[in-house]
Amino acid sequence: EDAKRLAGYKAVDDHVSSGMVVGLGTGSTAYYAVERVGQKLKSGELKDIICIPTSERTREQAESLGIPLCTLNEKSHLDVAIDGADAVDPNLALIKGGGGALLREKMVEVMAKKFICIVDDSKLCKALGPSFALPVEIVPFCHQHTLRVVSALPELAGCRAVLRTGDCSNNKPDGDKPAVTDNGNYIVDLFFDAPIADVAAAARALKATVGVVEHGIFSGMAAQVIVAGADGACRVAGAGAGAEPVWW
Repeated sequence: EDAKRLAGYKAVDDHVSSGMVVGLGTGSTAYYAVERVGQKLKSGELKDIICIPTSERTREQAESLGIPLCTLNEKSHLDVAIDGADAVDPNLALIKGGGGALLREKMVEVMAKKFICIVDDSKLCKALGPSFALPVEIVPFCHQHTLRVVSALPELAGCRAVLRTGDCSNNKPDGDKPAVTDNGNYIVDLFFDAPIADVAAAARALKATVGVVEHGIFSGMAAQVIVAGADGACRVAGAGAGAEPVWW
């Protein structure tokens, strides 16, 4: 938890300033970024910011901290968005959606001038696929049909498609009924034993599948990845001050 706090706080300290529109991510690491925004607003260090949450959970946390909120309906363009990831490859392509908020996360983060990803070093991987299942949000209508179509896509060869059940905020089967997202949809988790051969092709194939609402591949979006290590130090990959070449 200390590593997650470190990354979350650093992202806010380095990238959020007064007057900004800020996207607030969802999940155990993003929680600390939201916490930090609340602290700095309360202290007066930050003023005149407005934030867009990416889930009901994040909205509730932000409201409890007195953070002013709006939605994309009011503000279509953001200065920065800060969120975690479930896997990060050396191209800074991400898998997100372990917490079930991938659609809202992508809608918000794609509109940010700068998307900052915050992770602990356990999320770094050589290639997307084996380290964390790829979530795909689908409509409930004929969901077993859509699951079969997705699992048969050539671009996703070798995947095992599993309908998420129970609590939507994790991909463990902890209930009998389908997990339901904030948007009223279902999630299929795609498990891979081998790396996804072509991440961009997989993303395109999923997006083109009727019945799929959104997928958890966030490629070409992260400007920077802040990585917290167990030793208490943060390293930064990507663009901007303090960034270094990818080391994993």
